[in-house]
Amino acid sequence: MIPRTFPSSPGWSPDGHRIKSEVDYSRGPEKTWVYGALRVRDGQEITMTASSRNSAFYQRFLQQVEEAIPAGDIYVITNNLSSHNSVSTRAWLEEHPRIHHGFIPVGACWLNLQEGWCRLFRKAALAGQSFAGPEEIETATRLATAQLNKRARPWIWGRPAPPTRHLRHRYTYIL
Repeated sequence: MIPRTFPSSPGWSPDGHRIKSEVDYSRGPEKTWVYGALRVRDGQEITMTASSRNSAFYQRFLQQVEEAIPAGDIYVITNNLSSHNSVSTRAWLEEHPRIHHGFIPVGACWLNLQEGWCRLFRKAALAGQSFAGPEEIETATRLATAQLNKRARPWIWGRPAPPTRHLRHRYTYIL
């Protein structure tokens, strides 16, 4: 996330097309990244904000995940970012044998249950907001995570079956 440095778009043009405004993108100290891990069994989320997406911050996040789950093996399913598979991250994982790393196929992010939680998180914490700085993004992340964790439920991949249809009237034709 970057603090907004441009005016918001008015929405739709008179001829019915969506107006697109160019995003003022820059790499600087104002950029903030949000890391997230989903405990599928109970629906609890662990989040952390960072100023960069590098191996050091990723390892710090994995340390938080390990501290939040004190017993048993931890299976981390992640995308193919270079910081997730760097030499330093692999060395760190060797020192933490409880954490098992797996990668989703390229172009198949929908296989990761974390993506569903991220959609809810973005809607709760980030949608429609303008942040003045990284501190506000961190506060919004912390508050949204706490609110979503209060009503967390186990995550199930897929969609429930539609309810069976009950007919009100049955007609019998007699010939």
